[in-house]
Amino acid sequence: MIRPILLVVTPFSQEALVPLQEYFDIVQWQSLPAPEVFCAQHGSGVQVLITNGMVGVPAPCRDALANLALIACNGVGYDAIDLGWADARGIRVTNTPDVLSADVADFAMALALAAFRQVPAADRYVRENKWARQGAFALTRRFWGSKVGIVGLGRIGHLIARRAAAFDTQIGYTGRRQQDGVAYAYFPTVLALAGWADLLIVATPGGAGTHHLVSRAELEALGPEGVLVNIARGSVVNQSALIDCLESGQLGAAALDVFEAEPQVPEAIARSASTVLSPHIASATIQTRQVMAALVVDNVLQHINGKCLISPVN
Repeated sequence: MIRPILLVVTPFSQEALVPLQEYFDIVQWQSLPAPEVFCAQHGSGVQVLITNGMVGVPAPCRDALANLALIACNGVGYDAIDLGWADARGIRVTNTPDVLSADVADFAMALALAAFRQVPAADRYVRENKWARQGAFALTRRFWGSKVGIVGLGRIGHLIARRAAAFDTQIGYTGRRQQDGVAYAYFPTVLALAGWADLLIVATPGGAGTHHLVSRAELEALGPEGVLVNIARGSVVNQSALIDCLESGQLGAAALDVFEAEPQVPEAIARSASTVLSPHIASATIQTRQVMAALVVDNVLQHINGKCLISPVN
Protein backbone atom coordinates (compact mmCIF):
# COMPACT_ATOMS: atom_id res chain seq x y z
CA MET A 1 0.00 0.00 0.00
CA ILE A 2 1.29 3.47 -0.91
CA ARG A 3 1.74 5.58 2.19
CA PRO A 4 0.44 9.16 2.27
CA ILE A 5 2.99 11.97 2.24
CA LEU A 6 3.52 14.66 4.84
CA LEU A 7 5.35 17.55 3.18
CA VAL A 8 7.39 19.73 5.55
CA VAL A 9 7.90 23.07 3.82
CA THR A 10 9.70 25.09 6.50
CA PRO A 11 12.31 24.15 9.15
CA PHE A 12 10.73 21.94 11.78
CA SER A 13 11.88 19.80 14.70
CA GLN A 14 12.84 16.33 13.50
CA GLU A 15 12.28 14.95 16.98
CA ALA A 16 8.72 16.27 17.01
CA LEU A 17 7.99 14.49 13.73
CA VAL A 18 8.77 11.03 15.13
CA PRO A 19 5.14 10.21 16.15
CA LEU A 20 4.04 10.91 12.56
CA GLN A 21 6.46 8.47 10.92
CA GLU A 22 4.00 5.67 11.61
CA TYR A 23 1.43 7.30 9.35
CA PHE A 24 3.34 9.15 6.63
CA ASP A 25 6.33 9.24 4.37
CA ILE A 26 7.81 12.53 5.56
CA VAL A 27 9.37 14.68 2.84
CA GLN A 28 11.43 17.80 3.54
CA TRP A 29 10.79 20.48 0.92
CA GLN A 30 14.19 22.08 1.45
CA SER A 31 15.95 18.77 0.74
CA LEU A 32 14.28 18.22 -2.62
CA PRO A 33 16.68 18.73 -5.55
CA ALA A 34 13.78 19.62 -7.85
CA PRO A 35 10.62 20.53 -5.90
CA GLU A 36 8.54 21.14 -9.04
CA VAL A 37 9.40 17.68 -10.36
CA PHE A 38 8.51 16.12 -7.02
CA CYS A 39 5.14 17.89 -6.99
CA ALA A 40 4.37 16.82 -10.54
CA GLN A 41 5.20 13.20 -9.78
CA HIS A 42 4.04 12.83 -6.17
CA GLY A 43 1.86 15.85 -5.37
CA SER A 44 -1.33 13.79 -5.36
CA GLY A 45 0.10 11.75 -2.50
CA VAL A 46 0.55 14.73 -0.19
CA GLN A 47 -2.21 14.76 2.43
CA VAL A 48 -0.71 17.00 5.09
CA LEU A 49 1.57 20.01 4.80
CA ILE A 50 3.53 21.70 7.61
CA THR A 51 4.50 25.30 6.94
CA ASN A 52 4.55 28.71 8.61
CA GLY A 53 2.71 31.98 8.18
CA MET A 54 5.39 33.64 6.06
CA VAL A 55 5.81 30.85 3.48
CA GLY A 56 2.39 29.24 3.26
CA VAL A 57 1.92 26.75 0.42
CA PRO A 58 4.72 27.02 -2.17
CA ALA A 59 3.35 28.23 -5.50
CA PRO A 60 5.14 25.54 -7.58
CA CYS A 61 3.19 22.76 -5.89
CA ARG A 62 -0.13 24.31 -4.90
CA ASP A 63 -2.16 23.07 -7.86
CA ALA A 64 -0.52 19.64 -7.76
CA LEU A 65 -1.71 18.81 -4.23
CA ALA A 66 -5.01 17.30 -5.28
CA ASN A 67 -5.52 15.37 -2.05
CA LEU A 68 -4.18 17.86 0.46
CA ALA A 69 -6.46 17.78 3.50
CA LEU A 70 -4.61 19.68 6.23
CA ILE A 71 -2.22 22.64 6.37
CA ALA A 72 -0.60 22.77 9.81
CA CYS A 73 0.91 26.21 10.36
CA ASN A 74 3.79 26.36 12.82
CA GLY A 75 3.04 29.84 14.19
CA VAL A 76 0.16 32.04 15.22
CA GLY A 77 0.15 34.08 12.00
CA TYR A 78 -1.10 32.49 8.79
CA ASP A 79 -1.17 35.48 6.43
CA ALA A 80 0.65 33.65 3.60
CA ILE A 81 -1.98 30.91 3.56
CA ASP A 82 -4.87 31.64 1.20
CA LEU A 83 -7.85 30.69 3.33
CA GLY A 84 -10.27 31.28 0.45
CA TRP A 85 -8.38 28.75 -1.65
CA ALA A 86 -8.19 26.32 1.28
CA ASP A 87 -11.92 26.64 2.00
CA ALA A 88 -12.80 26.08 -1.65
CA ARG A 89 -10.70 22.91 -1.66
CA GLY A 90 -12.00 21.66 1.68
CA ILE A 91 -8.56 21.94 3.24
CA ARG A 92 -8.41 22.51 7.00
CA VAL A 93 -5.85 24.94 8.42
CA THR A 94 -4.46 25.00 11.95
CA ASN A 95 -2.05 27.32 13.76
CA THR A 96 -0.33 27.56 17.15
CA PRO A 97 -1.97 30.41 19.09
CA ASP A 98 -1.35 31.31 22.73
CA VAL A 99 1.76 29.19 23.25
CA LEU A 100 4.11 31.84 21.85
CA SER A 101 2.32 34.98 23.02
CA ALA A 102 4.24 35.53 26.25
CA ASP A 103 7.66 35.17 24.62
CA VAL A 104 6.71 37.65 21.90
CA ALA A 105 5.47 40.11 24.52
CA ASP A 106 8.72 39.69 26.46
CA PHE A 107 10.72 40.41 23.35
CA ALA A 108 8.67 43.48 22.48
CA MET A 109 9.65 44.92 25.85
CA ALA A 110 13.28 43.92 25.33
CA LEU A 111 13.35 45.78 22.02
CA ALA A 112 11.65 48.83 23.53
CA LEU A 113 14.12 49.03 26.40
CA ALA A 114 17.06 48.44 24.04
CA ALA A 115 15.91 51.33 21.84
CA PHE A 116 15.15 53.78 24.65
CA ARG A 117 18.38 53.04 26.55
CA GLN A 118 20.49 52.40 23.40
CA VAL A 119 21.69 49.06 24.72
CA PRO A 120 23.35 47.80 21.48
CA ALA A 121 25.28 51.07 21.07
CA ALA A 122 26.33 51.00 24.71
CA ASP A 123 27.51 47.40 24.31
CA ARG A 124 29.63 48.38 21.30
CA TYR A 125 30.96 51.40 23.20
CA VAL A 126 32.41 49.13 25.86
CA ARG A 127 33.66 46.44 23.47
CA GLU A 128 35.42 49.00 21.27
CA ASN A 129 37.16 50.51 24.33
CA LYS A 130 35.53 53.89 23.73
CA TRP A 131 34.57 54.14 27.41
CA ALA A 132 38.23 54.28 28.40
CA ARG A 133 39.26 56.52 25.49
CA GLN A 134 36.29 58.86 25.15
CA GLY A 135 34.69 58.90 28.58
CA ALA A 136 31.08 58.53 29.58
CA PHE A 137 28.44 57.24 27.16
CA ALA A 138 25.82 59.75 25.97
CA LEU A 139 22.66 60.16 28.03
CA THR A 140 19.65 58.16 26.88
CA ARG A 141 15.88 58.44 27.40
CA ARG A 142 14.09 56.80 30.30
CA PHE A 143 11.37 54.29 29.52
CA TRP A 144 9.25 54.39 32.66
CA GLY A 145 6.48 56.94 32.58
CA SER A 146 6.28 56.97 28.78
CA LYS A 147 3.13 56.66 26.68
CA VAL A 148 2.94 53.21 25.09
CA GLY A 149 0.65 52.75 22.09
CA ILE A 150 -0.20 49.20 21.02
CA VAL A 151 -1.43 48.50 17.50
CA GLY A 152 -3.59 45.40 17.92
CA LEU A 153 -4.80 44.45 21.39
CA GLY A 154 -5.10 40.72 20.82
CA ARG A 155 -3.49 37.95 22.87
CA ILE A 156 0.01 39.35 22.39
CA GLY A 157 -1.11 42.96 22.68
CA HIS A 158 -2.75 42.34 26.05
CA LEU A 159 0.42 40.71 27.38
CA ILE A 160 2.54 43.60 26.10
CA ALA A 161 0.21 46.04 27.86
CA ARG A 162 0.55 44.16 31.15
CA ARG A 163 4.33 44.18 30.91
CA ALA A 164 4.50 47.83 29.90
CA ALA A 165 2.19 48.82 32.75
CA ALA A 166 4.72 47.38 35.21
CA PHE A 167 7.03 50.21 34.12
CA ASP A 168 4.50 52.81 35.26
CA THR A 169 3.66 53.72 31.68
CA GLN A 170 0.42 55.02 30.21
CA ILE A 171 -1.19 52.51 27.83
CA GLY A 172 -3.20 53.26 24.70
CA TYR A 173 -4.33 50.98 21.90
CA THR A 174 -6.08 50.84 18.57
CA GLY A 175 -7.89 48.04 16.81
CA ARG A 176 -10.99 47.25 14.81
CA ARG A 177 -13.16 48.24 17.75
CA GLN A 178 -12.98 49.43 21.33
CA GLN A 179 -12.87 46.43 23.66
CA ASP A 180 -15.32 46.07 26.52
CA GLY A 181 -13.85 45.98 29.99
CA VAL A 182 -10.48 47.37 28.93
CA ALA A 183 -9.29 50.37 30.93
CA TYR A 184 -6.57 51.43 28.49
CA ALA A 185 -7.17 54.52 26.36
CA TYR A 186 -8.69 53.67 22.98
CA PHE A 187 -7.79 55.49 19.78
CA PRO A 188 -9.90 54.94 16.64
CA THR A 189 -6.94 55.05 14.22
CA VAL A 190 -3.26 54.25 14.18
CA LEU A 191 -2.62 57.87 13.25
CA ALA A 192 -4.37 59.14 16.39
CA LEU A 193 -2.54 56.63 18.56
CA ALA A 194 0.83 57.53 17.04
CA GLY A 195 0.21 61.20 17.67
CA TRP A 196 -0.31 60.46 21.38
CA ALA A 197 2.37 57.82 21.96
CA ASP A 198 6.07 57.98 22.75
CA LEU A 199 6.39 54.32 21.80
CA LEU A 200 4.32 52.53 19.15
CA ILE A 201 4.38 48.72 19.34
CA VAL A 202 2.99 46.89 16.33
CA ALA A 203 1.31 43.64 17.41
CA THR A 204 -1.38 43.17 14.78
CA PRO A 205 -1.68 40.20 12.39
CA GLY A 206 -0.18 40.51 8.92
CA GLY A 207 -1.97 40.03 5.62
CA ALA A 208 -3.71 42.22 3.07
CA GLY A 209 -5.94 43.88 5.67
CA THR A 210 -3.01 45.37 7.57
CA HIS A 211 -0.56 45.99 4.71
CA HIS A 212 1.30 49.27 5.39
CA LEU A 213 -1.10 50.07 8.22
CA VAL A 214 1.79 52.07 9.68
CA SER A 215 3.00 54.40 6.95
CA ARG A 216 4.58 57.82 6.58
CA ALA A 217 1.80 59.78 8.26
CA GLU A 218 1.82 57.53 11.33
CA LEU A 219 5.62 57.59 11.59
CA GLU A 220 5.72 61.37 11.31
CA ALA A 221 3.00 61.61 13.95
CA LEU A 222 5.10 59.46 16.28
CA GLY A 223 7.76 62.10 15.83
CA PRO A 224 11.48 62.78 16.20
CA GLU A 225 11.50 61.51 19.80
CA GLY A 226 9.20 58.56 19.08
CA VAL A 227 10.16 54.90 18.96
CA LEU A 228 8.61 52.21 16.77
CA VAL A 229 8.76 48.53 17.77
CA ASN A 230 7.56 45.90 15.29
CA ILE A 231 7.17 42.28 16.41
CA ALA A 232 4.23 41.58 14.07
CA ARG A 233 4.96 41.33 10.34
CA GLY A 234 7.23 43.45 8.18
CA SER A 235 4.36 44.09 5.79
CA VAL A 236 2.46 46.10 8.42
CA VAL A 237 5.02 48.93 8.29
CA ASN A 238 5.87 50.82 5.10
CA GLN A 239 9.58 50.10 5.06
CA SER A 240 10.47 52.79 2.52
CA ALA A 241 8.67 55.43 4.57
CA LEU A 242 10.40 54.11 7.70
CA ILE A 243 13.82 54.54 6.11
CA ASP A 244 12.98 58.08 4.98
CA CYS A 245 11.72 59.07 8.43
CA LEU A 246 14.76 57.65 10.20
CA GLU A 247 17.18 59.31 7.81
CA SER A 248 15.42 62.68 8.01
CA GLY A 249 15.07 62.57 11.79
CA GLN A 250 11.29 62.64 11.61
CA LEU A 251 11.29 59.41 13.65
CA GLY A 252 13.50 58.91 16.67
CA ALA A 253 14.24 55.18 16.53
CA ALA A 254 12.96 51.81 15.37
CA ALA A 255 13.41 48.39 16.96
CA LEU A 256 12.53 45.71 14.44
CA ASP A 257 12.22 41.94 14.63
CA VAL A 258 10.48 41.65 11.25
CA PHE A 259 11.07 43.06 7.77
CA GLU A 260 9.24 43.30 4.45
CA ALA A 261 11.44 40.88 2.49
CA GLU A 262 13.02 38.59 5.07
CA PRO A 263 15.81 37.67 5.40
CA GLN A 264 16.87 40.66 3.29
CA VAL A 265 17.28 43.86 5.31
CA PRO A 266 17.89 47.15 3.50
CA GLU A 267 21.35 48.57 4.07
CA ALA A 268 19.81 51.87 5.15
CA ILE A 269 18.13 50.11 8.08
CA ALA A 270 21.13 47.92 8.91
CA ARG A 271 23.59 50.84 9.03
CA SER A 272 21.33 53.27 10.86
CA ALA A 273 22.41 54.36 14.32
CA SER A 274 18.71 54.72 15.15
CA THR A 275 17.74 51.06 14.77
CA VAL A 276 17.83 47.97 16.96
CA LEU A 277 17.51 44.83 14.85
CA SER A 278 16.86 41.12 15.40
CA PRO A 279 16.29 38.25 12.92
CA HIS A 280 12.59 37.42 13.55
CA ILE A 281 13.22 35.69 16.87
CA ALA A 282 10.50 37.06 19.14
CA SER A 283 9.03 33.59 19.73
CA ALA A 284 12.32 31.75 19.34
CA THR A 285 12.88 30.26 22.79
CA ILE A 286 13.68 26.61 23.23
CA GLN A 287 10.63 26.01 25.41
CA THR A 288 8.14 27.76 23.14
CA ARG A 289 9.40 26.19 19.92
CA GLN A 290 9.06 22.77 21.53
CA VAL A 291 5.47 23.50 22.55
CA MET A 292 4.65 24.94 19.12
CA ALA A 293 6.00 21.85 17.36
CA ALA A 294 4.06 19.57 19.70
CA LEU A 295 0.84 21.46 18.95
CA VAL A 296 1.43 21.17 15.21
CA VAL A 297 1.93 17.41 15.56
CA ASP A 298 -1.07 17.03 17.89
CA ASN A 299 -3.27 18.76 15.32
CA VAL A 300 -2.04 16.35 12.65
CA LEU A 301 -2.72 13.36 14.92
CA GLN A 302 -6.23 14.65 15.65
CA HIS A 303 -6.83 14.92 11.91
CA ILE A 304 -5.54 11.41 11.26
CA ASN A 305 -7.79 9.97 13.93
CA GLY A 306 -10.87 11.85 12.77
CA LYS A 307 -11.07 13.96 15.94
CA CYS A 308 -11.67 17.68 16.39
CA LEU A 309 -8.66 19.85 15.59
CA ILE A 310 -7.15 21.56 18.60
CA SER A 311 -6.55 24.98 17.04
CA PRO A 312 -8.44 25.28 13.75
CA VAL A 313 -8.27 28.48 11.71
CA ASN A 314 -11.08 27.69 9.25
